[in-house]
Amino acid sequence: MLVRMTTNADQPQTRPRRRSPAGAAVLREDVTEAIRAAVFEELAAVGYARMSIEGIARRAGVGKTAVYRRWRSKLHLVLDVVSAVAVMGLPAPDTGSLEGDLRLLYEVTSRALRHPVASQILPDLQAEAARNPEIAEALQKALEQGQEGVASGIVKAAEQRGELRAGVDDELALDIISGPLYWRSVVVRSPKLPKGYLDSLARATAEALKAL
Repeated sequence: MLVRMTTNADQPQTRPRRRSPAGAAVLREDVTEAIRAAVFEELAAVGYARMSIEGIARRAGVGKTAVYRRWRSKLHLVLDVVSAVAVMGLPAPDTGSLEGDLRLLYEVTSRALRHPVASQILPDLQAEAARNPEIAEALQKALEQGQEGVASGIVKAAEQRGELRAGVDDELALDIISGPLYWRSVVVRSPKLPKGYLDSLARATAEALKAL
């Protein structure tokens, strides 16, 4: 009877499983979104100056480490969240008329600006922007880009329909479209818009754009 002697060379070769380096774990998207939502809630509740990573983590139901793995400071977290809002945009109205598009845009924007969270956060961030250039830049970008694409689309569509002359100044048009409602809702913070205000604003804005 022959007995086969085995050596290490005869054994099947298996490579040791490589361990992921520390910090290389995949960041869970649901945790990231929970933290972002907690930032808005914390900002509305206590304001930027008093908000903390601890408070955000507690509100999101995670540990502080989960926050710091994604953002290195409170400032960078807020800047990221504000910048993310900028690229979300608004639905582009398509009613077939300039005044109708403006009216629908104002309806959606008014609801967004008058939301309890937004109505608390925007004035607070404006105050911080006066002291912090980074927040000022991010807030300006969010406010401009939030409506820039939609307003530009409304103007271009009106040009194609012949309601506006070709080549209207986009920046001036954006100021005319977004300025009045933002002033009343965020700066003056009127508790309630007068009846028929959005209709009148859409009509007046359409006339102003036609005069450009």
